[in-house]
Amino acid sequence: MKTAICSGSFDPITLGHLDVIRRAAAIFDRVCVCVSPNAEKKNQMFTPEQKLLLVRTAVAELPNVEAELFPGLLADFAVSHGANVIVRGIRNVTDMDVEYQMALINRGLHPELETFLLPASPAYQHFSSSMAREMIRYHQPLENYLPMSIIPLVRDMTEEKEG
Repeated sequence: MKTAICSGSFDPITLGHLDVIRRAAAIFDRVCVCVSPNAEKKNQMFTPEQKLLLVRTAVAELPNVEAELFPGLLADFAVSHGANVIVRGIRNVTDMDVEYQMALINRGLHPELETFLLPASPAYQHFSSSMAREMIRYHQPLENYLPMSIIPLVRDMTEEKEG
């Protein structure tokens, strides 16, 4: 059984993230989504537990996908889940440079790890979690940016925070 890892901070998970996860799920027998708390990122909107709930809700329809919160190194998460592939989405050359460096680091930690870089689908090339957070903050329609299944949760979570 081939297991792949998709990872991110998912603050929140977007349609672009979900597209990469779905594409990976069509290629691999099992996909583990690693939700990273990523304490270095500033202006996070959701707690790690909320992010995990949003991801699990978004991937619920995909039978070969599971999600977990993991605060450690992605390479260690992959090995602990029996995966030898990390799948990363890239939107542009900047993403490519960053992901290439990370692939080398992960392979240096665990030589059996390969990284597959999936170009973003054209409809999602301009997507980012920071852009989605701005849409959420300013109460804009979210249907074009976030999976439909999580929109009510996002609204509830952000109303609680504002309230």
